[in-house]
Amino acid sequence: MVLPAAEFLSLMKILLLSPYDAASHRVWREGLVRSFPEHEWVILSLPPRFFAWRTRGNPLSLAFGNRETLTGKYDLLIATSMTDLAELKGIVPALAVVPSVVYFHENQFAYPEQRARKEYQNYKFTNLYTALAADAVLFNSRYNRDTFLEGADSLLQIMPDHVPRGIVRSVAEKSRILPVPLEEGLFKEKTVKPSGPITIVWNHRWEHDKAPDRFFEALFKVRERKISFLVHVIGQRFKKQSDIFTQAREKLGEQVLSWGYVEDRRRYKDLLASSDVVVSTALHDFQGLAVLEGVAAGCRPLVPDRLAYPEFIPPGFRYPSLREDPCEEAAVLADRIGKLCVDPEGTRSGPIPDLECLSWNNMASKYREIIEGTVVVAGA
Repeated sequence: MVLPAAEFLSLMKILLLSPYDAASHRVWREGLVRSFPEHEWVILSLPPRFFAWRTRGNPLSLAFGNRETLTGKYDLLIATSMTDLAELKGIVPALAVVPSVVYFHENQFAYPEQRARKEYQNYKFTNLYTALAADAVLFNSRYNRDTFLEGADSLLQIMPDHVPRGIVRSVAEKSRILPVPLEEGLFKEKTVKPSGPITIVWNHRWEHDKAPDRFFEALFKVRERKISFLVHVIGQRFKKQSDIFTQAREKLGEQVLSWGYVEDRRRYKDLLASSDVVVSTALHDFQGLAVLEGVAAGCRPLVPDRLAYPEFIPPGFRYPSLREDPCEEAAVLADRIGKLCVDPEGTRSGPIPDLECLSWNNMASKYREIIEGTVVVAGA
């Protein structure tokens, strides 16, 4: 079969690297591949565990574990920001001539202080070198981009000497904001919500930076006021987790409908569709994908007025950010949750943000522009 010239030119062989294939990274790459079936995709991923080793060791794991794959002929390389792209290109010189795009789901400059130990400076430099080694740099939010650029600038300013000018500016000039699109399956016709108490969902990683203590303290306060509610706590669990989860599971008792990560994606979507309110207490979130998924499925969001949330969630659905005062923030959140719970039908019938603009159907053209444009510009 002979393809027309235009169609032939539109077909590309693309190498997609995700060396720390966390849930959000996996959903993003799967959506990307699904949205552009006309291209030939070669995917290399590594499990999302052993963070320190994965961050520093992924060039070794990829280069020496997949040498034959990496030395193939590609029209484009797309990598997540966990990829140490500069070192990988050095170890596998064939990749140095392939036009490359890096997608930043997060950056190492904006993590809370628990991760700000001295060794994490290495991860920050890896992020910077990866951005410099790419032809195009994509961020999932303005907050992500701005904290990266500001953090890189601050880091370079404290270096003793021989810091060339214009490094951060060069990254900024080839950067673009392009959110992780939401799956079409989330935007199905909204189901009729069950009657009875409001159902709250907290669908974040069970780690300190998502501030679960603030969420549970708020629920405890609402419970003390004899206000009825039900809750799903369904984020990804880890071996080490805060004692607050054990305390909350025992204290909330029969009010808990689900507890622990929901592996099945279909069940996860159905659970969101049957819930009423999706809550975040995050101290760090670069797009807030978990909340956005809940909203797309029909939940009313309740998020702090910080991080990337103001870019996606209107003011009426945000509560005041009291980052440095967890007790007071939990009290403010409890008041907001309580008001939603005392009038279940009013809450269910109220408006929620329209996020159709973030669906893959609406975002695909912007991704196509980047995919095809990077190849053209790099080859010019």
